[in-house]
Amino acid sequence: MMTSSTSREQNAFKNQLLMKDTPDISDLTSGLRRKANGSRYYVGGVDISFVKSSKEDACACLCVLQMPDLEMVYEKMEMVKMTQPYIPGFLAFREVPALLKLYRDLEANAPEYKPDVILVDGNGTLHPKGFGLACQLGVILGLPTIGIAKTLISAQGVVDDQQHKIKKQNLYQAGDSFDLVSDTGEVLGQCVRVHDKAPNPVYISVGHMISLKSSVWIALECSKYRTPEPIRRADLDSREYLRCEKKEPYEMIA
Repeated sequence: MMTSSTSREQNAFKNQLLMKDTPDISDLTSGLRRKANGSRYYVGGVDISFVKSSKEDACACLCVLQMPDLEMVYEKMEMVKMTQPYIPGFLAFREVPALLKLYRDLEANAPEYKPDVILVDGNGTLHPKGFGLACQLGVILGLPTIGIAKTLISAQGVVDDQQHKIKKQNLYQAGDSFDLVSDTGEVLGQCVRVHDKAPNPVYISVGHMISLKSSVWIALECSKYRTPEPIRRADLDSREYLRCEKKEPYEMIA
């Protein structure tokens, strides 16, 4: 059950939210392929896949791909147990601890592959309280994050009504999009078709330390299919890990 302290903690995190590009994000989206020191840009992806018939047992996955070829350079998967109940609007308090553990392992074991931005299977500012999983993960880590969702949640007047469905039908090619505007006129995110061969769009919103424009640019650059590659790989690999009934943590370092 959500407590007033949980709500206060979420609001405290929200007060730290930044929706402006870092210098590295600005350089990346301007077309640079290398940083000033010659190193590559890296994009992370996180996802949590649950064991069938369980609401607690899951595989958490963090993968890191290098830009622009999207070759995987790092991956970590391990079984986790979700002890916090799911509370609508407060998913981050349930899932962030497992994702933080994966990131700390990356820092310890492969710091050369620390991502410049992390794509999160979930929402950022496109959220009933304007502060979703991607936001909370980004604020805690102090890193740019982007929320990428495959389905639309009702948030501040943004709903999957007939008008929304018609707009989706008019997204004809990669890059076609429309703003998701709240009932107060605030742009919470964008509905974007990220690949020519994938007619179903995704819902992109700011997580932390990045603009919406750059969030969309990165999602498009990372997409070979409907879902941007860092998240797609984290999703597929964590599901395969569960299918094979693995128990021991897995780590790959290029």
